[in-house]
Amino acid sequence: MITKEQLLEALKPLAEPSYNKSVVELNLVRDILFNGENVSLSLIVTSEDEAYKEKAKSYIGQTLEKLGVAQVHIRFRLMTDYERNQITNNQDTTPSTESKQDQPVQPPIDQPILGEASTVEFIAIASGKGGVGKSTVTVNLAVALARQGKKVGIIDADIYGFSIPDMMGIEEQPKLVENVIIPVEKFGVKVISMGFFVQDNAPVIWRGPMLGKMLRNFFNEVSWGDVEYILLDLPPGTGDVALDVHQLIPQSKEVIVTTPHATAAFVAARAGAMAVQTNHEILGIVENMSYYESKDGTKDYVFGKGGGAKLAEDLHSELLAQIPLGAPDNHISEIDYSPSVYKQDSKTGQLYLEMAANIISKLAK
Repeated sequence: MITKEQLLEALKPLAEPSYNKSVVELNLVRDILFNGENVSLSLIVTSEDEAYKEKAKSYIGQTLEKLGVAQVHIRFRLMTDYERNQITNNQDTTPSTESKQDQPVQPPIDQPILGEASTVEFIAIASGKGGVGKSTVTVNLAVALARQGKKVGIIDADIYGFSIPDMMGIEEQPKLVENVIIPVEKFGVKVISMGFFVQDNAPVIWRGPMLGKMLRNFFNEVSWGDVEYILLDLPPGTGDVALDVHQLIPQSKEVIVTTPHATAAFVAARAGAMAVQTNHEILGIVENMSYYESKDGTKDYVFGKGGGAKLAEDLHSELLAQIPLGAPDNHISEIDYSPSVYKQDSKTGQLYLEMAANIISKLAK
């Protein structure tokens, strides 16, 4: 099977017509994924020119077929204003139909999200233990909020166990503009994670103070723009990072994730108790992996029943949702492929939309 480097080398002759430069040189070939002998990739285009799309699709297919690729799935995505501006700045070239004066400039950090004037709503997603699906809840709740028309960001604060980029199918890296980090955006959600800064899934061997410093960088050195909601995927338990978040953002709200199992709910109660002791409002409880629903509609309660409701009662809170055990029915050939984000029209996707609407209503009050 070919490598990513060989693929990019092979596609260098393909030119982007507006800039008259190689799509590889302009970094327009993105999200390259290998699945056996098949390849999936995204090609950024400057316009919805169907003739160019067909030409590019044919060229990429024929070129990669010669290198032994059995099937190529190509997703076309329209270039954003920020990407257009990046090309203008980095390549010192301008598309023939626009001038440099027309290009929007990415603003610096105009208002720190932790500043006194900040109107950002912070929602920390916490759990007492790992393996309960906390990160899955984080990405799907964030996407559901974005689908409700909200401007959303995620801070992957689980610095040892970062997983958000992989779960959302993000292949890009954040950009650095005038010493300001521009987060990666997907599904309408801006994302920053330790995973962007670690090569080859290397372990993060840091002590508490360094973790806290990195976390502060995520708040202070990232241009979040006009986000309304920022979700924080906390590490499980009540350790240094969770404590740092509670101290940094005294106004943040909290969602506790558990499974129906009594022991998981018992452990999750510690995370809830930490929120209560630090005067953070608990928005509610999410019971993940509540049941497995077969095709005939039969529900099998694999991990038992009642853990989420019991935890909500103990914390004097609300059971926001009971999410079934399962995985999204996504295919690598789809636009905006993600291994963990449920489609909007799926049953689970609808559950997340209902939960997002409930949280929006709670915060509006």
